[in-house]
Amino acid sequence: MFLGLAGSLSAAFTAESAPTLSGIWLMGQSLCDGSESLPVVTSTGSGWGNMAFTRGVRTWLPNDHPATPEQREADSFKLMPLYAQTNGGLGETVANGLADHWQASRMDNDKERAAHANSRFLVACAGQGGRQIQELSSADISTDARTPESRRHGGGYYRTSLDDASRAVAQAKTAGADFRIAALYWMQGEGNGGPTGGIMPTRWDAELPRVQGLAWYRDQLIDYRRQWSADLCAITGQSGELPLFTYQTLGPAGDAQMMAADADKNIWLVGPHYAVSSAINSRTKPDRHGDPIHLSADGERWWGEQVGKVMHRVLDRREDWQPLRPRSAKLAASRDSIILDFIVPRPPLVLDTVFLAQQEIAVKGGFTSLAGFRVHDSSGQPLTLTAVEVIAPTQVRLRLAQPLPAGKTCRISYGHPYAAALGTLAVLRDGPEKTAELVLTRSVAAQIKPLLAEGAFFVANLSGTPTRVAIRATSEDNGVTVLRYEPSELRNNVPFAAGQEIVAQRSFSYGNLRDSDPEHSTHTFADAAYGTRAGQSYPLWNWCVLFGGMSAE
Repeated sequence: MFLGLAGSLSAAFTAESAPTLSGIWLMGQSLCDGSESLPVVTSTGSGWGNMAFTRGVRTWLPNDHPATPEQREADSFKLMPLYAQTNGGLGETVANGLADHWQASRMDNDKERAAHANSRFLVACAGQGGRQIQELSSADISTDARTPESRRHGGGYYRTSLDDASRAVAQAKTAGADFRIAALYWMQGEGNGGPTGGIMPTRWDAELPRVQGLAWYRDQLIDYRRQWSADLCAITGQSGELPLFTYQTLGPAGDAQMMAADADKNIWLVGPHYAVSSAINSRTKPDRHGDPIHLSADGERWWGEQVGKVMHRVLDRREDWQPLRPRSAKLAASRDSIILDFIVPRPPLVLDTVFLAQQEIAVKGGFTSLAGFRVHDSSGQPLTLTAVEVIAPTQVRLRLAQPLPAGKTCRISYGHPYAAALGTLAVLRDGPEKTAELVLTRSVAAQIKPLLAEGAFFVANLSGTPTRVAIRATSEDNGVTVLRYEPSELRNNVPFAAGQEIVAQRSFSYGNLRDSDPEHSTHTFADAAYGTRAGQSYPLWNWCVLFGGMSAE
């Protein structure tokens, strides 16, 4: 039997069949290690029978033999129920959402059945925030003398992952079970993004131009999976190739991840994570919130369920998974609209402006960005859109304000952080308890309702010295909207000014196009300190991947 701390975990397996402990091995940077995903929302075992080592899901620790993981104490590798632990600024990870959803799917959502199942998941993550792909690989270039001292931290991430597998084999053998790796999960890419849209291969080499850089990262990820698979299988005794699942990160590496999934039949892109809640809703300290690039605790668990859903469909149901992505773009004969056809996991397509605020950049006569879509002509000038419409289960029409002139070509992209234009800033004034307020000239309650539902959101100015701040409360005052913020959160301490035009922003570039996936979540929103979704199920729709530069034929 598997025993937890002090023998507190009862028998995990019955004797009806050979028990199996299946590993889900994670590697990545900050979104993988739960940076600022606080406070945690899975503070106790969830009851689905999944496991972690007693040292926690994060097996690599900077103060515990980071470069020599074989020397870690054996007692820290006993098995216990899987739940989220806090380590300084690290909190919830994708682990519970991922493993619990996958197990629930296998057990037909029957928790009692899961409690007596002979197959359990063990989740382990050996990565660290801010890391580049080669720092997490067997090359471990974090030990290079050219690496800044603040980014060394002992290295040993890849070596730790392999040692974790050896520890799991030993633990399973002691418990009379078999251990195998079921799936790999990769959550890295931001660390290799370059300042001009290319790829940084190292911290000291020149940025690779976008096309060359994407090919480089694609090949790096494919090689990483192959070596990781071979090295882990040599430890567990498995044959064949281990499947690797990944997400679409923001920035250029996101395109390279999709390219890797297209080139390697053992890599699966789950999709983009932009719909989940950001760490600007986290409370890392009583007076501090998280960075917008990170995820809240609910966001981590929610995204984990998306990954678990796809792992189940691919590995148990043998589904040939594809994320929601464009297949083709065709300019209408009238040249005043573009028809986009999509690969849709669960049709029909939906333009959802209820769950996510409508993405838009309004201009005279229409929009230069609408529902996430933008169109540029061959000279790079934005074309004005008047509408985005779903016209078939897998098709969308982009209507142009003016027909595209004969002989001209255009390119389509998807994804932008701007939500609704909020109009003119009328007055700045002090708010209660050391807050400040932006008073608008009109009510925008309807436009910001979806933003408030998910929690805090940003506002930015469109004139004057650029600034931005998180809005954490709103009210209506004599028919106009008042936005409340904390002055300490102003970008670079730059204040707003009366008369400026301001716009609402989400933390991530996004769009409003999703499918109609009916999958039910295993967990629900748990953090009631922000937004209005506490107690609701996590929606497991598939949102369109971010893309750019698609030509209309």
